[in-house]
Amino acid sequence: MVRRVLFALLALGPIAVLVDRFTDAGEIELFVLAALALVPLAWLIGEATEHAGHHTGPGIGGFLNATFGNAPELIIALIALNEGLTEVVRGSLTGSVVGNLLLVLGFSLVFGGSGRLDRESSLTSFALVAFAVLLFLIPSIPGWEGDPDRRSLAELSVPVSIVLLLVYVIVTWLALRRHRALHISDEPSAMRGWSLRLSLLVLACATVVTAFVAETLVSSLEVFAEELGLTEFFVAAVIVAIVGNAAEHGGAVVVAYGGNIKLAAEIALASSAQVAVFLIPAVALLSWLIEPLALSFRIVEIVAMGGSVVFASLLLFRGQSSRWRGVALIAAYVGVAVGFYAVGDR
Repeated sequence: MVRRVLFALLALGPIAVLVDRFTDAGEIELFVLAALALVPLAWLIGEATEHAGHHTGPGIGGFLNATFGNAPELIIALIALNEGLTEVVRGSLTGSVVGNLLLVLGFSLVFGGSGRLDRESSLTSFALVAFAVLLFLIPSIPGWEGDPDRRSLAELSVPVSIVLLLVYVIVTWLALRRHRALHISDEPSAMRGWSLRLSLLVLACATVVTAFVAETLVSSLEVFAEELGLTEFFVAAVIVAIVGNAAEHGGAVVVAYGGNIKLAAEIALASSAQVAVFLIPAVALLSWLIEPLALSFRIVEIVAMGGSVVFASLLLFRGQSSRWRGVALIAAYVGVAVGFYAVGDR
């Protein structure tokens, strides 16, 4: 039923692009329409990636999953960067890390209830995020004074990004030896449905449409934030971050509700780690093709990411899930969102 609804909602992508190009729709309507259109597109990209991974094997499949599974967030970041919205880029990436650690994991525990988690895998994801936050301090601390987008900080972000990507490759390779992929499908039988050619074709088409929809989203973001009295940072760190991860958010909750809390927690934690050690450095390096991006996160962003990983790891250190832990994580996310709202733009 859910899959049928998502397939039907794929029509929102072309509709959003056509409305943007050929009508005088307001920015609020465009932003909402584009945000809704990204949800089924994110799901379709994840679906096609999983099918392709079934044919290529766990190694290439894991690479495809990490690359294209984060395609909506990557495209949004690069388009925002091309528009000169560096704070939006950093905010959406920060919000993605925090959202997976607190919001997605929290809802997964609430719907999944009591159960045992993969403690080793969970602690590995926590360690990856914590390591990334520590490295982010290198370009971030100098950015707390003066221009946070100055070229010297962008140059300082390059070695940080390279180290993070190397760590990601090594840890992913080790994880693939332990279980077939960091991001395991919740519907193994469905993976036999698509040929490799069809999977890659769907992946390419969905990515192209996502690029156009993301352009609409970013172009309307500033006016949307202004008309609703919200800061661009809050919209990026909360709304855009949730939309960009919509497929993984929904997937984790559905899996948890179906009784597989271990897999649901794996999805949330692996996604957070992928963003921290793969997507963020990838955006920083690719930005040199457009406009160099400095990973000069604000104090509130560093505290949010660092605090989230510490809080979540303390709750789940013993590898045991429960609904009260999920409620605590969601409450922590609400607190972070309120903090993002309160600090305003830089």
